[in-house]
Amino acid sequence: MKGLFSEKLQCCRMCGRKEIEVILDLGAQPPANSLRKKKEESLQVVPLVLCRCNSCGTVQLNETVSPDYLFSHYVWVTGTSKGAQDYSRVFFERLASRSKQGRLFVAEVASNDGTFLKPFRERGDKVLGIDPARNIAAIASVAGVPTIPEFFGSKVAQQIVAEYGNADIVFARNVISHVANANDVVAGIAHCLTPDGTGAIEFHRADVILEELHYDSVYHEHLFYHSLHSVGMLLDKCGLKLFDVTDSPISGGSLVAYFAKTLRTPTDALKKMLEREAVLGIGHSSPWREFAVRCERHRRALRALVEQTKAEGKRLIGYGASARSSTLLNYCGIDHRHLEAVADQNALKHGRYTPGTDIPIVAPKQAFARSPDSILLLAWNFREEILAQIEGDYGWHGEVIVPLPGDPVVIRV
Repeated sequence: MKGLFSEKLQCCRMCGRKEIEVILDLGAQPPANSLRKKKEESLQVVPLVLCRCNSCGTVQLNETVSPDYLFSHYVWVTGTSKGAQDYSRVFFERLASRSKQGRLFVAEVASNDGTFLKPFRERGDKVLGIDPARNIAAIASVAGVPTIPEFFGSKVAQQIVAEYGNADIVFARNVISHVANANDVVAGIAHCLTPDGTGAIEFHRADVILEELHYDSVYHEHLFYHSLHSVGMLLDKCGLKLFDVTDSPISGGSLVAYFAKTLRTPTDALKKMLEREAVLGIGHSSPWREFAVRCERHRRALRALVEQTKAEGKRLIGYGASARSSTLLNYCGIDHRHLEAVADQNALKHGRYTPGTDIPIVAPKQAFARSPDSILLLAWNFREEILAQIEGDYGWHGEVIVPLPGDPVVIRV
């Protein structure tokens, strides 16, 4: 799609069949990280529509935005989240325990600032990151995590093997859903991995998206909404076999699928998760149709709650200018008329505006200087971490609207 800003889906990205049905239309929205410095800057919008392949059951978007636009200059920095930093140690221990011993060569696809490679480096392993965002890759390299600023796929994998050799561990966190040609990414992982190596793919789990109503995870960067079944299909095509799975707290509920080139005994955890997905009917259309009905109901309830807060004369701010917050704000019609500002820890976002809703993004200190009465917790998936910051760092107490998971609720801190 070179030269195009976006391209409409013609067939399933996984199996190539054309039996595609629409699940949820979230309207035309700007890409979630289109953070402008001035409101006057032009802003392209693209249909944000969740659909499903009636042949293989894969849930995906029906539009592909240019990856160069989405990822070449990125604003999410993993290390800004304490929760992500803490989890990086857990992730390391779990993956290391499922891999061979000794000093290893570890590669990460879409490594961002290198937060998840650092525990391996500290152990003495040789590490390599691959990430297309040149600004973030530079941050990682300066921090001691060598990073190739490229989109990963079969071609880059061949270059890595030629220059560095095969990797004992290859992992890809929250990226397999971002790429249209996921088959090529997995083929690249297979090429990089040693015959006795271990791989891991982390992804936002479809069963949680369905049950807890994570419609805010639907944005243009996320082309796929994977289940363990669909990830297993991807791996099988490239001769990689699932053998285990663990939970992850990232994105409000994710899975880490472990795999290898050689057949390993499947764990009970893997069997139970596959059974759970089958019982929920993730590969069928009816649960997703009901999901769409619940999303519309949630939109009306959250909008009414925000408007009631404003009608009572309360000052309202948002917390967390995440990509997922962009979907929620645009879909629910919550904008600068409702929120005075959105607080965010990431300095790369300060002085910019939320895409499509034109709310100024500021540092938390500036946001709390406005003496808000209420907060809309947009980054609800980091709920406990943010609530602790609100009380501990800023001494703020008041009303917090928690939009998800499930129905919106109001709590006091």
